[in-house]
Amino acid sequence: MKRTTVMIPEDLKNRACKRASSTGISLGGFIRESLERALRADTAVMNDDPFLTDNAVYEDNTEIDLAQNHDKYLYGD
Repeated sequence: MKRTTVMIPEDLKNRACKRASSTGISLGGFIRESLERALRADTAVMNDDPFLTDNAVYEDNTEIDLAQNHDKYLYGD
């Protein structure tokens, strides 16, 4: 592991310490688990969104209202 220093508001640190203590882990362990959860959640959202996973390049004609109604074309009605 690599030691890292971060600055967080005192109230946030106090709340994190209480939560870590109540679950029986260290503050460092709580922070690592929280970061893992947050990063997994971001990846899951990105991988499920067709807009973010579409690597196609369109060189053909498109619908005239594509910019205005992009959600309809990406996600359906």
